[in-house]
Amino acid sequence: MKTTLVPREHVKEVWSSIEKFAEGCAKYTYGRYTANDILDELLTKDQQLWTAFDEDGIHAFWVTEVIEYPQTKVLVMHFTGGNRIEEWQTIGLKQLQSFARDTGCTKIESYGRPGWEKVWKHEGYKKRFVFYELPVE
Repeated sequence: MKTTLVPREHVKEVWSSIEKFAEGCAKYTYGRYTANDILDELLTKDQQLWTAFDEDGIHAFWVTEVIEYPQTKVLVMHFTGGNRIEEWQTIGLKQLQSFARDTGCTKIESYGRPGWEKVWKHEGYKKRFVFYELPVE
């Protein structure tokens, strides 16, 4: 399994291979995003698309963005999805860590379903806070 950063000009070419993964991610945004919204932001914002692939095709994707807070810069993993996770999570993380270092980031941050805790725990994951959603009505 290999991972790569997809140049913005090639995002549309690989989209059909990852769209089903993006749809799965969008489902867990609870109405905040659709797969098309994810694609639109990849094409219009300063975000990066990463993929994990082998000779059989693309098996995963990540969407990242460098965010500058007042006191630090971080690489945010907005979306992660795919299959065969045990084959790409460690090599993918190493590539993201290298990219984060090269762009001056001090951390990688993400948010997601509780199941991601077990995925990243052996990689040094630290739970910092819990996201709350409260109704307006």
